[in-house]
Amino acid sequence: MTQAVDHLALLPLYAAAGTALLVLIAELAFGRFQVLAGLIGAAATMTCAITAPGYATTFCSGDLCSWTLTPRGGLMVVLFAALTAGVLALSVPALREGYAPVGEFCFLLTCSMAGGVVVAYAGDLITLVVGLETLTLPLYVLVGLRRRRESPEGASAAVTFFLISAVSTALALLGAALLYAATGAVHLAALTMGEGQFKPLASTGAALVVLGFAFKVAAVPLHAWAPATYDGAPVPVATYLSTASKLGGVIALAAVVQRLDTGVLVAVLAVLTMTVGNLVALRQTRMVRVLAWSSVAQAGYIIAPLAAGAAGVEAAYAYAVFFVVLEFIAFATVAALRGPGADGGSIEAYRGAGRREKWLGAALVLALAGLAGLPPGLAGLFAKVTVVESLVASGWSWLAGVVALNAVIALAYYVRVAALLYTGFVPRPRVTVPAALTTALVVASVAAVALGFVPQIVFAFLDG
Repeated sequence: MTQAVDHLALLPLYAAAGTALLVLIAELAFGRFQVLAGLIGAAATMTCAITAPGYATTFCSGDLCSWTLTPRGGLMVVLFAALTAGVLALSVPALREGYAPVGEFCFLLTCSMAGGVVVAYAGDLITLVVGLETLTLPLYVLVGLRRRRESPEGASAAVTFFLISAVSTALALLGAALLYAATGAVHLAALTMGEGQFKPLASTGAALVVLGFAFKVAAVPLHAWAPATYDGAPVPVATYLSTASKLGGVIALAAVVQRLDTGVLVAVLAVLTMTVGNLVALRQTRMVRVLAWSSVAQAGYIIAPLAAGAAGVEAAYAYAVFFVVLEFIAFATVAALRGPGADGGSIEAYRGAGRREKWLGAALVLALAGLAGLPPGLAGLFAKVTVVESLVASGWSWLAGVVALNAVIALAYYVRVAALLYTGFVPRPRVTVPAALTTALVVASVAAVALGFVPQIVFAFLDG
């Protein structure tokens, strides 16, 4: 039987894949314009996601479809494309100075964006896993991709990332196979926990899928790769890892847990993740490692409402949206303050930076305050309130209490870093922030402020 393919429903994927092809053509034909091609393609992908027909489907078998467009998926695609454009902008100074080959860098990054589009619209486990791997595979290379080898940290970080990712993917695939054996279903809409003698098999499969996907959000105990990888990778690549890669993991987890009874497992993962992340972050002395362990803790907040299943999906998505915007600002500011090709440096290196670079200091304080859930970072405050309200309404009050307690613990290191920006004054040369990086920072900061005052912008898509 011939199956009709709705090409209009595939427009966002065509745009994302076309972006990678456009970058490759620019590299081969002109040897330049690769970043511009990536930015144009990211804008086209966002446009296609916004204008694509609502609730269109394709690759269907009866009522079950492997590709489903939804307003929520469209919002995620817009985020993936925006983060890709932002990371390209952050990378411009280092690429100009030859720290990494421009064509390869832009091609791999846009390939990863295409994987994010697949994850956002996936309607079955196979498509979801393929999308996640397409999102992640280019990042193995990007972590270690640099022409100048001052230290072996980049290669070590890439190998660590690859090995642990391979194990997590194997877990997820084994879990998917067990679910299929127990239920005969791979489409997300048809997933169940099985019946009778097959229920233990389905429960085991569901647990393995959750653990495999938990790697993508750096949830404990599959978190050890994140701090070493973030610190060993170029700062723009670490930015993408902590935002777009984590967003893909959240989408995958939400797609599975809202249909399977994995509440206890997700709750345990959330408690361990937020607690370990915050406690270890207190002892860090390097800026990127503070942000990395903070990102681990934030993953705990994101997945906490998923313990309630479908009732907590909206809160998890909302927190993920607010988080990636604030996290992008934090990493972008670090990249601007440190200069092209430099690592994140020690926290002490930022002493007095807010006095020297007033706008950059203000942007970093906005991001740290938002991640802590304090004004003026109202987006972060609203995100935490949304998670707590969702958990209380779903009968998980004790987990809401753990979230609140961890938010208090996290204040210690967020306030410490923010205060250091205005403590003392260490004379250093003023930094020159390129126009592309400035634009990315301004857009992200305006978005963070707007989301803080009008969070309904996000929920309008999530409710759709």
